[in-house]
Amino acid sequence: MTGDRVVLGIESSCDETGVGLVRLTADGTVELLADAVASSVDEHARFGGVVPEIASRAHLAAMVPTMRRALDQSGLKLSDVDAIAVTAGPGLAGALMVGVAAAKAYASALGVPLFGVNHLGGHVAVDTLEHGPLPERCLALLVSGGHTQLLLVEGIAEKITEVGSTIDDAAGEAYDKVARILDLPYPGGPPIDRQARLGDPAAIAFPRGLTGPRDPRYDFSFSGLKTAVARWVETEQRAGREIPVPDVCASFQEAVADVLTAKAVRAARDLNVDTLVISGGVAANSRLSALAAQRCAEAGIRLRVPRPRLCTDNGAMIAALGAHVLAAGAKPSPLDMPANPGLPVNTIVIQ
Repeated sequence: MTGDRVVLGIESSCDETGVGLVRLTADGTVELLADAVASSVDEHARFGGVVPEIASRAHLAAMVPTMRRALDQSGLKLSDVDAIAVTAGPGLAGALMVGVAAAKAYASALGVPLFGVNHLGGHVAVDTLEHGPLPERCLALLVSGGHTQLLLVEGIAEKITEVGSTIDDAAGEAYDKVARILDLPYPGGPPIDRQARLGDPAAIAFPRGLTGPRDPRYDFSFSGLKTAVARWVETEQRAGREIPVPDVCASFQEAVADVLTAKAVRAARDLNVDTLVISGGVAANSRLSALAAQRCAEAGIRLRVPRPRLCTDNGAMIAALGAHVLAAGAKPSPLDMPANPGLPVNTIVIQ
């Protein structure tokens, strides 16, 4: 590869409309130029979760203004873009279609290659904007409202293999449901984290799902934990006792962080991997990051966590993955490429 190239990324898999711009330099370094995001989370709050139709309409309204903000941030023009990457899946069908349609239109108008890439791979690739190139082999823990997965990454543009996943609720879903039980705002992650800092993580012995000797070593389950919180609160309310919200939050959060970090470190050791990347919206959780740092240090594992802004869904992560795919010489996606809500993680780019 000769010369620098600018890659534009579009993300619309859920409730954030993201447009990012990165520069792929001649030596393969990926530099962040712009990261503009428009969120529709406030429109979903009264429903306690994302409403697909509302999300799709919000993407339609936000796409062009978000594109303009990203270009303004970077000081570039659309004509400076050399390639476009877009989230092709997984995600909400209607939301994905808005981003994919926009990316096709821009790629066709500019005459540049289009890469339909995997949302999950983007969450891994975004760390290269913060900490530089990834090692040849690393483990990624993706923790968000829709995903809780352990991924073995053997070349961000070449091979990603799922080694563990949630069998029911994702960690972020459990946070949202527990927040609803405790009458805390949606999304549940930030308010529970704030309350937990005031509580005792050992106050209530909530269960650790799938941690028995015969349970899957790397899979997760948070549905039982959410139910345990609901039953504990219901029992206290029936007895006429006041709910100690900070203690409930701290004990719940400790159970989630304990399982996530224990299984991630176990997988890293078993797979002989010395680097763990944590990304996704829940990666910004204070207890998860602290416990992960402690356990990784004890195990001799290097921990990489992007700054919170890059952990949540954004266009920069898609641009970053697109840059790595471009650098690897991947064939561009066809212009009739479909959005795929169930895109498997091992499909990094649609060709």
